[in-house]
Amino acid sequence: MTKDLNTLLTALYVTIDDWLDDSPRPGRPPKLSDAELLTLAVAQVLLGVRSEARWLRFVPTHLPGAFPYLPGQSGYNKRLHKALPLLKRAIRALARDTDLWLDPVWVVDSTPVECGRSRPTTRRSQLAGWAGYGYCRSHSRYFWGLRLHLICTPAGLPIAWALATPNIDERQVLTAICEHDPHLLTERPGLLIVADKGYVSAELDAFLAERGVRLLRPSYRNRTPHPGEHLLKPIRQLIESVNDTLKGQLDLKLHGARTVTGVGARIAQRILALTAAIWHNRATGQPVTRSLIAYDH
Repeated sequence: MTKDLNTLLTALYVTIDDWLDDSPRPGRPPKLSDAELLTLAVAQVLLGVRSEARWLRFVPTHLPGAFPYLPGQSGYNKRLHKALPLLKRAIRALARDTDLWLDPVWVVDSTPVECGRSRPTTRRSQLAGWAGYGYCRSHSRYFWGLRLHLICTPAGLPIAWALATPNIDERQVLTAICEHDPHLLTERPGLLIVADKGYVSAELDAFLAERGVRLLRPSYRNRTPHPGEHLLKPIRQLIESVNDTLKGQLDLKLHGARTVTGVGARIAQRILALTAAIWHNRATGQPVTRSLIAYDH
């Protein structure tokens, strides 16, 4: 296989179509299959077309023959929102299909997902009650929206993720992710999780230790440093690099969603695109596992 967008989309479509349930659905089959829908969603993100209406005009010219049927903008939007569970399944299926899945080291962090700025938006938005105000340390300002909590390998492969209200403690979210899917920990004996100072907690340490997991993070200045702490900085920078890929190349900040399902679907769409690129790069033996340059044009 070669490293280009057409090859990635072909391999992605075939793989998704193979593991999707083939049981018959009630009613007429959709003209755009689920495998085609997910492939179309990944291509949209990789090519950086944020407007769904513009994307559906873009496809026939730039990807001729790739998708025999294209729905209207409203139909595509509704299908994508309803496909949130399918997007999550696809992320996990592709991640498990790489040799990076069982990496014994995880990197965890959270990043802001802004959903609005004006005061009227925060009052009238359908996200009110889930989204809220949080503080972004990297930009030294408050924002209104959610936080994306991402667990990935040092190579950038997403393992698990969650969207949460920004004022929920990062340690609580990490605990909830581990409790929701305990097989993630049992599959990796001796797992090491690298985090920042926001994850300092005796309760979290005890929770993870009971499951055979070690959490390594920087110590506060008034505490004795952990052994090997000087090696943490380059590893912790990896998660910042992954977040930068999601924001800078996959337009995480410009998701444009205004509903709960819309935000979930568009964030999942971007994580799926990142996972698909890593999966394909690994399969084709590329030296830079997380490079998206070959797929953005």
